[in-house]
Amino acid sequence: MSTEATNPATPGPVVPTVARRKARPRIDLRRLGRAALLGPGARDKLPDAIGHVAEAHRAHYPDADLEPLRRAYVLAESSHRGQMRKSGEPYITHPLAVTLILAELGAETTTLTASLLHDTVEDTDVTLDQVREEFGEEVRYLVDGVTKLEKVEYGAAAESETFRKMLVATGNDVRVMSIKLADRLHNMRTLGVMRPEKQARIAKVTMDVLIPLAERLGVQALKTEMEDLVFAILHPEEYEHTRELIADNARRPDDPLAEVSDEARAVLREAGIQAEVLIRPRHFVSVHRVARKRGQLRGADFGRLLVLVNEDADCYGVLGELHTCMTPVVSEFKDFIAVPKFNLYQSLHTAVARADGQVVEVLIRTHQMHKVAEAGVIALGNPYAPPAEEQAAGDGERVDPTRPGWLSRLLDWQRAAPDPDTFWSTLREDLAQDREITVFRPDGGTLGLPEGATCVDAAYAQYGEDAHACIGARVNGRLATLSTVLKDGDTVQLLMGQDPASEPSREWLDHAHTPAARIAIQRWLAAHPDAGEATAGETGEEGWSGAEAPGGDGAQGQTEAVAGNTFRSGNGSFAEAPPARPSAANAVVDRPGAAVRLAGCCTPVPPDEVTGFAVRGGAVTVHRVECAGVARMKSTGRAEVGVRWGDATECRVTLVAESFGRPHLLADLTEAIALEGAEIVSATVAPPTQQRVRHTYTLQLPDAAHLPALMRAMRNVPGVYDVGRAQHQGPEA
Repeated sequence: MSTEATNPATPGPVVPTVARRKARPRIDLRRLGRAALLGPGARDKLPDAIGHVAEAHRAHYPDADLEPLRRAYVLAESSHRGQMRKSGEPYITHPLAVTLILAELGAETTTLTASLLHDTVEDTDVTLDQVREEFGEEVRYLVDGVTKLEKVEYGAAAESETFRKMLVATGNDVRVMSIKLADRLHNMRTLGVMRPEKQARIAKVTMDVLIPLAERLGVQALKTEMEDLVFAILHPEEYEHTRELIADNARRPDDPLAEVSDEARAVLREAGIQAEVLIRPRHFVSVHRVARKRGQLRGADFGRLLVLVNEDADCYGVLGELHTCMTPVVSEFKDFIAVPKFNLYQSLHTAVARADGQVVEVLIRTHQMHKVAEAGVIALGNPYAPPAEEQAAGDGERVDPTRPGWLSRLLDWQRAAPDPDTFWSTLREDLAQDREITVFRPDGGTLGLPEGATCVDAAYAQYGEDAHACIGARVNGRLATLSTVLKDGDTVQLLMGQDPASEPSREWLDHAHTPAARIAIQRWLAAHPDAGEATAGETGEEGWSGAEAPGGDGAQGQTEAVAGNTFRSGNGSFAEAPPARPSAANAVVDRPGAAVRLAGCCTPVPPDEVTGFAVRGGAVTVHRVECAGVARMKSTGRAEVGVRWGDATECRVTLVAESFGRPHLLADLTEAIALEGAEIVSATVAPPTQQRVRHTYTLQLPDAAHLPALMRAMRNVPGVYDVGRAQHQGPEA
C-alpha cells in the first residue's frame, strides 16, 4: 500500500541456465506507469495500461468480461492521479502491478477488480459506498477487507487490529487474503528506497505472518518469492553466499538434472506415457536450507524434476516406470495425491539415484494439480460460485477452500484474545506451526490440529470451553494422559466428566499448544485465581469446602465414615488405615502344623492357582503362581510347598483402581464397593500424576466367588478405567 516504494532491495536472483517451460516475459512496471499518465483512454476502449492485465486474465478465462476491469482502472487512475510513490513513480503502478500478479496466477474478474481498487478507500476520497454502487457488494467487501485501520484511531494497535480485521474478512472470503499477499509481494519487490530499519520491520512481519499465510493458502508462487526477498533483507550475508553457490553451479559444464530429465523423457516415451518433464531450480531459501542440511552441495541439489501429466492415474504410471527403469530412493517417497496436504497441495514425491551417488528429487502431478500447487486458493477462481459439472465430479471430495480448518480455528481463538498484543503474539505463534495433522473421532469425524498438538488441544478443538470438564482420553483405543502428543491418523476419544464443577488444571498450560486451548485455559484461571493450584482436576479428590467437610470447618485432619470404616484426610490425600493381615484360614499347605500366611504382594484368594514358600520361623507364605515374587524365589533355588484351598469361602483381597481425577470419585467408588457387600479394611489414594489417580483398597469379601462382580462394579464407576489385583514389587518374606 502507500507506505512502500520502488527500487528493488537487491539485484534479481541468479537462475541456473537449464531447460524450463516457456514463461510470459517480466512486465516493465515503469512503462506501465508512463502509460497510466496518458489517461484512461476512450470509454469504449481498454486502456493501454491494463493491456498486460487483460492478456494474462484472458489466458485463464478466455471469455472473461473485461468491462469491470476497465471501469475499475478508470476510477483507480483518476483517484490516485497526482499521487506518487516514494520512488517517484505514479502511484497507479502499484495497484496495476498487484493486479497483474493475481491475473498471472489465475484470479477471476471480481478479485482483479477489487485489486485495482484496493488502495482507493484508504488513500483517496473514494468511499466504500461508492465502490458498492459502481461494482457491487462483493467488490466492496474485498476492498474493505484489505483497507488498513487508521493509526489516529487505533494508535500502536493499528497494525495488529488491521490484521485481525483482515483475517475475519478472510474467514468469509479467502480472496481478501489473496489480494493482501499480492500487495505485500509487490511492496517487498519495491522496498529498496525505505530506511534499513523500516525494511527490516516490514520483512520481519512478512516472515512471521504473510509467508505462513501464503503457505496455508497454498500460494507457493507468492510464498517462495517473498521468502527470497525477506532472506535478502534480514540475512544479506547468507543471501550473497547462496547467490554465489547458485552462480557457480550455473557455470558447471555438466548438469546432472538435465541428464536425468533426458533419461526420464526417454523412459516415459518408451512406455507411451504422455508427459512433460521440466527442471525446477530451487529458490534461494530452499538452496540455503539444503546447504545447511547437507553441507557440500552437488549439481542435483540445486533443483528438482517436475513431471506433468494429464490424468491422476498417469501419475502412478510415471512413478512405476521411473522406479522400474531407474534406481529409486524408497525412503523419499510420499503420496500427497491420496492424502493431500491441508493447503490443497497434491503431488507424488520420489527420488532416484545416479551412478555417481547424486540423488535427484522428482515431483509428479497433473497440470491441474500444478496450477493449484503454484496458486493455491487463487487457482480455484471464485470459490463461492457454483462449480461446473466436470469440476463438481472431480473435486467433490476435496477440502472446502472457503473455510480451511486452520482458518476456522484461528477465527475461533481470535474472538477470545483479550487485547491486540495478545492477538498479535498468539497469531505469530500459531502461524509458526506450519504443519498440520488430522486425527479421527470415534464417530468418524475429524479434527485438524497443528503438528505437536496434545489431547488437551484436541479437547478444546472439539468441545471449546466445555473441555474444562475433560478427564482423560483414549488414543487408538488405549488410555492416554491429556499430555499425550498426537500423531497424524490417530483416533482420539475424549473422556468427559459428568460433574459441571469440573475444572481445568494449571498444568494443562504446559501441554496446550493451540491458541484456542491456551486462551481458554488462561481465561478460566484468570476468572478463578484461587483454583489454579489444586483443582479437582489435579488432585482427583473430593475438593471439600469448609461447609461440605465432615468436620464442618474445612480444617486439616477431617474424618469421613464410609462403610463402617474410618478414613483420615489431610493435604488432599487419604492416609491408609492400619493394614490387617489377610485371613489364611482357608489355605491348606502340605506341611502339617505350619503356620500359613497369604502374601500381601499378590493377595491370593480362591480360586486362584497358588503355591507356597517356607519362610523363617517355619511359616509358609502363599502366593499366586503368576506373582513376580514366585519367579524371583524360584530363581534363587527356594523350594516350593504345595498349597490348596479349603472349604471356607470368605476371603480378603487387595484391589488397585486406576482413574482420572474428578470430584466425588472416592464417594462413588466406596458406594459401589459397599453395594457389592464387601467390607473396606483399608484404603490409600496415591498423590495424582498427570490427572491420573491410583486407589488401593484391601477388602473383606463374604464369598470369593463375588470378586469378578465386584471388580466389574468398580470399573463401571465413571472415571475409572482399570481395576486389578495388587502386584507389589517385593515378595513376602
